[in-house]
Amino acid sequence: MGTAERRGAPRAGGVQVTAHQDAEATDRDNSADDAEITAGETRVPAHEVGRDVPEQHSYRPLWVEEPARRRRLPDPVRTAAVRSVLLIAVTLLQAMVAFLCTMAGSWLAFPMVISSVVSTIVAVWGVLDVWVTRQVWNQRNGVVSVPSSTARALRRERRRARRQARAAERAQERIRRRGGAGQLSHS
Repeated sequence: MGTAERRGAPRAGGVQVTAHQDAEATDRDNSADDAEITAGETRVPAHEVGRDVPEQHSYRPLWVEEPARRRRLPDPVRTAAVRSVLLIAVTLLQAMVAFLCTMAGSWLAFPMVISSVVSTIVAVWGVLDVWVTRQVWNQRNGVVSVPSSTARALRRERRRARRQARAAERAQERIRRRGGAGQLSHS
């Protein structure tokens, strides 16, 4: 017969009586002990109806934060990218309308073709704007350190030169502290 369910009207405190039957149970096994009370998320056997039942609320988050796979784009680059996507969308829409107007033989076909050509030029400018903005931002705010980056090699050379200069300075300081001992000639 499947799952039989009987719901009563809500009682005091929003508690509702529900009778459930297991799939394996038969009709003759159904007794008052199988009835349950639904109070929020908590199910309580019917024989405990008169007792105080603490309401348990189990909240689960709507979403789970996951770490980003890639770093977020800088604000100027993201702004240029959004602008470019909007320009491309408008261009595609105009091209579609121009095509449909041409197929229908409408007077609007010629102006739409002209505006589609202009829109295509503006969309290409938008894509180039994203590329240029990204390059400018990288140039102003540091070079991405990748193995092929020339900046990394330059920094390594500068560090090596500073280490050698500090080592030479320490050696000179040691010689001065000894009062010239260790020098072959005094001048």
